[in-house]
Amino acid sequence: MTKRVRKAVLPVAGLGTRVLPGAKTTPKNMLNIFDRPILSYVVEEARAAGIEHIVFVTGRGQGAIEDYFDANPEIETALEAKGKTDILAEVRADLPKPGGMSFVRQMAPLGLGHAVWCARHIIGDEPFAVMLPDMLMAADTPALAQAVASYEKVGGNIIAVEPCPDGEAHKYGIVALDGQDGRLN
Repeated sequence: MTKRVRKAVLPVAGLGTRVLPGAKTTPKNMLNIFDRPILSYVVEEARAAGIEHIVFVTGRGQGAIEDYFDANPEIETALEAKGKTDILAEVRADLPKPGGMSFVRQMAPLGLGHAVWCARHIIGDEPFAVMLPDMLMAADTPALAQAVASYEKVGGNIIAVEPCPDGEAHKYGIVALDGQDGRLN
């Protein structure tokens, strides 16, 4: 029987060079999509998939991420005083349960593998998800829920991939799939 996936690592320490100049003063994962930061949607997806603990791997200049997921009594008090209960509920929706989030610092930008490695002491010997917040996917069943369901069914390592144009391949990690069953070669 496989252990349940309860933890997720979100590597958010990148420099955001693909989204400059937008990420020059705001961490790329805090850029808004409609009315919320990208990370708000990612955390929502993680929680919906049963994730109980999220480990953010941050870098220099990304204090806004930790601040966003922290209580803000001044804003909450002001919203309560003005009777803006709907907005107050939205502000509180992103707050973690006690012990539900950790922040780990990646001291140097040494890549995705190193960022995940930085979370090893919190993850321990448990199955976990790695969510890349700058890769948004639209699906009827969210990508992480699909991956967790696959893991629960077959065990092992599960990754989500998408096709990449040949001219773009040098920008990304690339996998080759077996044509028979969709497994990695």
